[in-house]
Amino acid sequence: MMRIITGRAKGIRLATLEGENTRPTSERAKEAIFSMIQFELEGRRVLDLFAGSGQMGLEALSRGAANAVMVDHAKAAISVIKQNIAKTKLEGASVICADSLEFLRSEGRKRNESSKFDIVFLDPPYAERIIPRALDLLLSGRLIKRTSLIVCESGSNEDVFGGNKELEARFEVLRSIKHGIAYVNLLTPKHSEESNDAE
Repeated sequence: MMRIITGRAKGIRLATLEGENTRPTSERAKEAIFSMIQFELEGRRVLDLFAGSGQMGLEALSRGAANAVMVDHAKAAISVIKQNIAKTKLEGASVICADSLEFLRSEGRKRNESSKFDIVFLDPPYAERIIPRALDLLLSGRLIKRTSLIVCESGSNEDVFGGNKELEARFEVLRSIKHGIAYVNLLTPKHSEESNDAE
């Protein structure tokens, strides 16, 4: 069972996807993640990539985020996300059916301030090792600010940067925790990054 942990929609149970193609973040891992970023959510713009049921984006909205963009390529996932938005009655949610990396490329081409995200959740299928490519696109598309936080959930601590030392040098790892089979890394761009941010 998945539910909203706290905030405006506290306790509301969420619909989940059937089958083995998705692996929702566990309740314990979700609690740990949101304890790390709880003071950074108010009024923020959130991206929930590889959104699945949308539980991370909805939890962020429940805790005060201004809006959350939830992206998934599976039509079944989009249907479940829409059900959960209706159940929680949370405002500020946007749902996009698209390949997650293609979404980042498309947003990056817009090159405008409104495309930037304050909080990004990256929880792709572990076996695909997509996180390094997503991080690179967030940087190259200028989709994050110098103050942004990126939550990466992977099956191995080595998966975050995929051995790419150049990419690793462009982020600071603020926290690393392990819950069950999940490794969670909280990243922020290095302040040496020049990205023409307002902050």
